Amino acid sequence: MEAGKTSNSKGGVQKTTDDKLEAVKKELTQLQKHHELILQSAGEGIYGLDDKGHTTFVNRAAAEMVGYELEEMIGKSQHELIHHTKPDGSVYEAINCSIYAAFSDGQIHHVDNEVFWRKDGTCFPVEYISTPIKDENGELLGAVVSFKNITKRREAEAALRAALAELEELKERLEMENKYLQQEIKLNHNFEEIISRSKKFRKVLNQLEQVATTDATVLILGESGTGKELIARAVHNVSNRKDRPLVKVNCAALPATLIESELFGHEKGAFTGALAKKIGRFELADGGTIFLDEIGEMPLELQPKLLRVLQEGEFERLGNPQTTKVNVRVIAATNRELQKAVEKGEFREDLYYRLNVFPLQLPPLRDRIEDISLLASHFLLKYSAAFGKKVDVITQSTADALSKYTWPGNVRELENVIERAVITSTSNKLNLGDSLPQTSSRTNKEQIVTLEENERVLILKTLEKTHWKVSGEMGAAKLLGIKRTTLEARMKKLNIERA
Repeated sequence: MEAGKTSNSKGGVQKTTDDKLEAVKKELTQLQKHHELILQSAGEGIYGLDDKGHTTFVNRAAAEMVGYELEEMIGKSQHELIHHTKPDGSVYEAINCSIYAAFSDGQIHHVDNEVFWRKDGTCFPVEYISTPIKDENGELLGAVVSFKNITKRREAEAALRAALAELEELKERLEMENKYLQQEIKLNHNFEEIISRSKKFRKVLNQLEQVATTDATVLILGESGTGKELIARAVHNVSNRKDRPLVKVNCAALPATLIESELFGHEKGAFTGALAKKIGRFELADGGTIFLDEIGEMPLELQPKLLRVLQEGEFERLGNPQTTKVNVRVIAATNRELQKAVEKGEFREDLYYRLNVFPLQLPPLRDRIEDISLLASHFLLKYSAAFGKKVDVITQSTADALSKYTWPGNVRELENVIERAVITSTSNKLNLGDSLPQTSSRTNKEQIVTLEENERVLILKTLEKTHWKVSGEMGAAKLLGIKRTTLEARMKKLNIERA
């Protein structure tokens, strides 16, 4: 009876142990399923390998990325299935595979420069981590591999590289364009003082280069302050006479009674106050260049002597009948319309044509909008250094104000405005203050007129230019690019008649 009790007791213990084991086994199974669900839900591809490289586990993300069904991958050599070839198409030996290396050297391998191959024969770039699996004794059992498709990242990297390459190319191009621009501005002849990127002014510089190496007389036309003296100096500096003097004469600054003496010189006692012999400017310029600024103000009675020098290269000093020969290149400049002065009898026609061998028409600053900020920056640097002030920023609003102004005084006025503004600025930003008149901006000055009014002005100007000659090769119709009958019809409609 006692023995039976003992036997029942042992059976109960066994049953309890079995129940516990069954519970643990069930718990482990549930835990395994839970972990498998986690792995299956992971966004990255995950698969496990045994120590032979055969697949023991694959999650859905991995299967979807390579295009296989789960059962097609289990028990297969993962390397032969999806990792058999390098990105360049060459065979990837398993012995060199970083995934296999994880369960031979026991190290974690992180790779991001290889590809995995899909079932359909295409491939995609991957980043993967191969982590060795060890048992409780430290024995290597295989590896677990997690990977992700990095196609988008590679595309972004490629786009970034392309953008950087484009930026570098743009930088190089800008540097080359800047270098080219500087060469164009200087026209390969060191025109260091000429600052411009305007097409109109570049046209002048191209013409300048064409005429500079000749001895042709140059007539520089343009409003006051457009840089006529600067261009004259550039012509001289490029010419074959650059090693000889450039002598300047301002015809408007000298009294009519003294200009002949200044140009041609005088002997002692030639007139009251002539206390000593004086060499004239033409003699000083012998072998070089003479710049006759404001030639339109040359007294009419002196113009024949100037014409003689231009034609014959000779003259007489006041008080000396002996002829003096000179070899001088003449550059003249004026802001007057000499053709009108000729028509009014204020300037000799023969002298005008002798001066007008090669005219250079300088555009006003209002027609060189792209040069305004460039010139402003130049003058800002110049006067900041001159006054010992750190004014080095031109804001967009200031630049806009400068661009909208009509600049009746042209570059000279711009320089004066910047100089005054540098003096009055109290920070590193240029403050125009009252330096720029507010009543002469382009937007305020320009008025809207009708097409007919514009057409009438254009036709009148053209007719005046051709002396009211309507037809023919030099007629107004030819200049306007229309038929004679069309012009006559427009004149009739607009009531244009010669006075």
